[in-house]
Amino acid sequence: MALLKKIAGAVLALVVLAIAGGYLLPSTVHVERAIVVDAPPAQVFALLSDFNAWEGWSPWAKLDPNATMTITGSGLGQTMSWASDNPQVGQGSQTIVAMDAPNSLTTHLAFGDMGMADATFTLQPEEDQTRVVWSLDSDMRAGVPLLAQPINTYFGFLMDSMVGHDYEVGLQNLKELAEA
Repeated sequence: MALLKKIAGAVLALVVLAIAGGYLLPSTVHVERAIVVDAPPAQVFALLSDFNAWEGWSPWAKLDPNATMTITGSGLGQTMSWASDNPQVGQGSQTIVAMDAPNSLTTHLAFGDMGMADATFTLQPEEDQTRVVWSLDSDMRAGVPLLAQPINTYFGFLMDSMVGHDYEVGLQNLKELAEA
């Protein structure tokens, strides 16, 4: 019986330590991928700055062609909302919050209780080509219920592997569309 109490106490201590660690670990995440596109910045920017064009290159559009997609507005403030039964697509919204044509575009993503993030596209001319850098920045605790914050913080360590591949696919799709 004493051994069982010691084991239970050790397990409880590990759980408390893991939860506390989730609150103490850094909560910010940065994911970044880049590609060089054989097209001028203005041509690439046109594909990024209008959510109506995203269906042609977004890696998530192909994951669930039956997802419900709503786009409102245009330019700065344009919003895209989506809902899908596919957990890789999920539901959320994205709003264009900053534009500096044809150099950069920033969107704010909201995933409800799953949190929020900011995605930025930076376009840099390189001779007759454009280097496109797609980055994601998030505080894994922001907008997340208090008790889910430690778990979300641990997920932050997996974000590069979870999102990075999708960014690579999206940038390759963007490159093919812009160069076509």
